[in-house]
Amino acid sequence: MAKNRNQQWYFQKAAKYDLLAQYFKYLNPAKHIAYYQKHLNCLNYAMHMMRTNNMTPSGEETQQKAAKVRIVHTSPDAGPVDIYVNGTRILRDFPYKEASDYLSLPAGRYQVDIYPAGNMVSTVLSRKVTVESGKIYTVAAAGNAAKLKLVILEDHPAVPSGETKIRFVHLSPDAPAVDIAVKNRDVIFPNISFRQASKYLALTPMTVDLEARIAGTSNVALSIPRVQFKADQVYTILAVGLVAKEPELEAIILPN
Repeated sequence: MAKNRNQQWYFQKAAKYDLLAQYFKYLNPAKHIAYYQKHLNCLNYAMHMMRTNNMTPSGEETQQKAAKVRIVHTSPDAGPVDIYVNGTRILRDFPYKEASDYLSLPAGRYQVDIYPAGNMVSTVLSRKVTVESGKIYTVAAAGNAAKLKLVILEDHPAVPSGETKIRFVHLSPDAPAVDIAVKNRDVIFPNISFRQASKYLALTPMTVDLEARIAGTSNVALSIPRVQFKADQVYTILAVGLVAKEPELEAIILPN
């Protein structure tokens, strides 16, 4: 069967799923998202068949591209920090819930050290990080200060024209695994544990109520109301904070 799935087959399937997605857009947002994801998958396969032979960059071009890295502070008890890369301070007095701009770095291996702001006596985190040519990363300092680790995520900002794309990252140290769902509807990102990220989900631009439920249950741990996803944007939703004490559990939404 797979041998018969040519470009035309994928275009026809894409059209079918688009009709279903439009039908459910206001009746059932979860089904709308599911069918629209299938529409985009089929469309992407068809376009890939058209472009695969002349859109692949040469190795030389890829090697010349710098990596891009942004840093997010999500440790609820670390306080403001200073962040050093290869001994050079790149972020000073960097507060909780803050995200840096993207920084350009040549491909390679870097020493990352995080100190309490203004205090270089001992680090709260020290580790090596490797970045690859042409790739884009979000790096989150996640966990309580005593067990701080870096969560390194590869960003994929490409999105079909007029569409949007989202993913979810669990960065709350004391929260259980969660399912991310449309409010009172189906789960879109199941069973995401601490320091784990979902895959991206493509969908039509919309404003939607989301919720984080304790995985496998209907118990809502966090409501994420009236989230606006705009056309031609990619979003990373971070769950940060604490369930049992301050700072409280909340969502941060980062556009790419």
